[in-house]
Formats: sequence, structure tokens, C-alpha cells
Amino acid sequence: MATAGSRGDGMRRANLSLVLRTVHREGPRSRAALTEATGLNRSTIADLVGELQRAGLVVERASDAQGRVGRPSPIVEPDPRVVAVAVNPEVDALDIGAVALDGTLVARERLERSTLLTPERTVDLVETTLAAWRRGALADARIVGVGVAVPGPVRASDGLVREAPHLRWREAPLSGLMTDATTLTTHVGNDAALGALAEYLFGAARGARDVVYLNGGASGIGGAVIVGGALLGGAGGYAGEFGQNRPGIVDPADRRAVDGVLEDEVSRALLWEAVGLDGGDDVTLAAALASASTPSVRAEVERQRRILATALANAANVLNPAVIVLGGFLAVLAAHDLDGLDAAVRAQTMPACAEGLRLAVAELGEKRLLVGAAEAVFEAQLFPTR
Repeated sequence: MATAGSRGDGMRRANLSLVLRTVHREGPRSRAALTEATGLNRSTIADLVGELQRAGLVVERASDAQGRVGRPSPIVEPDPRVVAVAVNPEVDALDIGAVALDGTLVARERLERSTLLTPERTVDLVETTLAAWRRGALADARIVGVGVAVPGPVRASDGLVREAPHLRWREAPLSGLMTDATTLTTHVGNDAALGALAEYLFGAARGARDVVYLNGGASGIGGAVIVGGALLGGAGGYAGEFGQNRPGIVDPADRRAVDGVLEDEVSRALLWEAVGLDGGDDVTLAAALASASTPSVRAEVERQRRILATALANAANVLNPAVIVLGGFLAVLAAHDLDGLDAAVRAQTMPACAEGLRLAVAELGEKRLLVGAAEAVFEAQLFPTR
């Protein structure tokens, strides 16, 4: 990448970022297709692709086109050896993955926990896992950074974890700790915000410009809002904490927590309690709920869905999104009867805001937070325009 400070160098950096971002987010493209997608001329595309190749960021392969007149344009794709390490600490496990620039999840390890992680222990486990991967799955990789998706508010300016209440973290300098231990630049963000980014770019919200995303995890419910294609951060970067909203509960019998917030009432822990299990991942939870036939389990699922529907209708009325995406255990609740939940949301939504509204479950499933954390690294490290 060009590093000089002239206006021309700035334009070149922007064009390099545009080409790399295009093949990363849209998939492999021929040089001809890149010319059309970017508006740059053929000779400029050839020059930029050559520089990206020399930088080890893209590779070219022969076109699969057969029988066409003329020489087929080579296919440009991200170099899969370029990797970001992605981390998601939760109350029940530490999820660590390695995501390649072409979107492949190269390695993953979920470390179950019986005690709460501290920031320091999180860093130690990532450092140990990464050292093993460098000798194995990532032996030939170029690791460009670490991204961490944290269940709590994170200060946008420096990645300070202001509070992850269920982990009992407060004012945790996780970015600095991780960078010091791994020698890799670290980017820390709120888990729901990073999940929203992943689903917006690669999943259920792809193509939409206005999105509400709610993420349900072991720590509770987080959320994020995308307006006009940009993540809504708020004054300090803390926007989207839907789990802390006071839920509208019509039937007092539905309330489980006195003066509770949404995540107290719509709760993964209460679902595990209903099926009589200690816990596990969302796939296990979905299977347990699907196989349960007792009235008490069905009643708990329906109770949570009623409260969730009102919360989603409130979000639709205030923000008028094109799509609402549900991830984690909220996706499990929604998938139980997506059409039914959609109808319950629309019944409480202004007709104008309900027009064109789509309710969806996260397409990236259990890897959404890792993909989002990796994307934060790629965006900061590989796509600078200044």
C-alpha cells in the first residue's frame, strides 16, 4: 500500500482499498467485473491488482470461462493466507476463531468455562491457543490482528470495555492487554454491534440499508442499529442496548423479574431451566426445545415470544428498519415459528412502519460474532483510505 502523504497517494490508497474491499465482501471478480464495479479503467485495475498481489493481499487465477471469444479476464480473489483472529468471551465459554480474508473459518476452538473469565485470563487463553495454531493451522498464515466481541459497552475511541456486567468486567483495558500479549494490533467492540456488521455485510441483512439487530447470548441481549448503511454509535459508541429497555408486558402473569429489563424476561437461562438442562450452545438449545413436549416448556417459549414481539414492534416504530435480524438464542425463539412472531410484531407496529419490514434470523449462525470481530480487524488494518 502507498504510504506517502500527497493527495495522489491518498487517492491511490482509496482505490486500492476499494478493489480489495470489493473482492473481500462481494467475492472473487474478474478484472473486467472490477472495472465495471469500481468505475476505474482497465489499466488502473491491472495496476492496482498487481500492487495488491505484491502486498500479499490478493491472488489471481485463470478464468473458468470456456468458449468465449478473446482472452478471458483473470479472476481476482482475496489471499486466504491473510487471517484475523476473532475472540468472543462469554460467561459460559471463550470462543476463538481464525477468519481468512476470503471468509473461510480456518480454525476454531470453544473453551467451555465453569468460572467467569477475567480480562487477563482471556488474554492468556488466546495467547496459548494462538501459539498452538501458529504451529499448525496458521503455520503459513499472515495474521493481521485480533478482534474481540465483548458482551457489554465498549468505548469507541480506544476499545476500553466500560462494563461487561455478566462477566463482572469494569473499565477493562482489554485492547492493550491483548496487544501486549500477542504483539498483534487488537480491535475491541460490542458483540451485538459486530454481529450486526457481519449480518449486514454477509448474512440476513445483506442489501438492506436500515437494520435493527438483536443478539441473544449467555450474558443477555445486546443490539445494534444500522442507519443508511452506517452503524449507529451514539455519543460514546454505546447505542443499541435493547436488552436494557423496560419491556412492555400486557399480562402481569408474564413477568418474572420485578422491575426487570428485557434481558431479564427474555432469557437464555430461563429456557435452559425450562428444559431441565444446565446449558450449552444455541444448537443444543434449539434441539432441546424442539424435542420438549411438556406444557411448561411450550408456555415459557410462548411467554418469551410475546414479550420479544412487543420489544421488536417498539424498535420498528421508532427506527423504521427494512429488516430486523435476530441472532443467538433469539434466533432459536424466532425460528420456533417465524411467521407467528412476524405476525405478532406487525400487530403492534404502525402500518407505515410495517410496510416492507422483514423479520429474519441470523444467517451466519454460531460464527456471526467471530466474522464480525474479524471484519473490524480487516476494516481497520487493510482498508484504510487515509
